[in-house]
Amino acid sequence: MSILPLGDRVLVKISESKTKTESGLYIPDTAQEKTQQGEVVAIGESEDIVVKVGDVVLYDKYAGTNFKIEETEHLILRNEDIIAKVQ
Repeated sequence: MSILPLGDRVLVKISESKTKTESGLYIPDTAQEKTQQGEVVAIGESEDIVVKVGDVVLYDKYAGTNFKIEETEHLILRNEDIIAKVQ
């Protein structure tokens, strides 16, 4: 499946959160902190977008729309919801 964001939106593949601690305890989904980092997979056609495909970005905690593509969590964000690039 191919998804192309429109306008100033960015498609981000969400980094997976840890489900097990170093000591071996499992963390249930309800207790896990929501991930706020991901990799840019596609960008819209707006000239205002400052990230490119492959960049790792940080985004606002409750921003965007979550969905799955082939069992992988993705998020569509507005450009202004991206707060930093990870280098």
